[in-house]
Amino acid sequence: MAARKVVIMPKTQEYLSKLGEQIKLARLRRKISVALVAERAGVSRATIWSVEKGSPSVAIGIYAAVLHALNGMDKDLILIAKDDELGRKLQDLDIMPKKRAPRRKMDNEQDNMGV
Repeated sequence: MAARKVVIMPKTQEYLSKLGEQIKLARLRRKISVALVAERAGVSRATIWSVEKGSPSVAIGIYAAVLHALNGMDKDLILIAKDDELGRKLQDLDIMPKKRAPRRKMDNEQDNMGV
């Protein structure tokens, strides 16, 4: 099976690289080896190196596991989108996002065919 290429915007890659760098610095400040973080997170050392490089092909769950392995740094993940200015403005204007995404056209066609 061929590896799937992840398409990511340059600014997002910049953020991931910065995140990886900050994770590496946190690990080094705590004097924790890559092997120990890998063991605690349940991943390989190569995966830790990928995280520290900010690889977009690493699942977000792995990033969370690595942060947790660094003595509970994952608790800050809950702060993501805490100060969602655009979302709050939309809410104030009473333009609420839909709770569900619209069904794909293919799903509708299958429903009409009785599948």
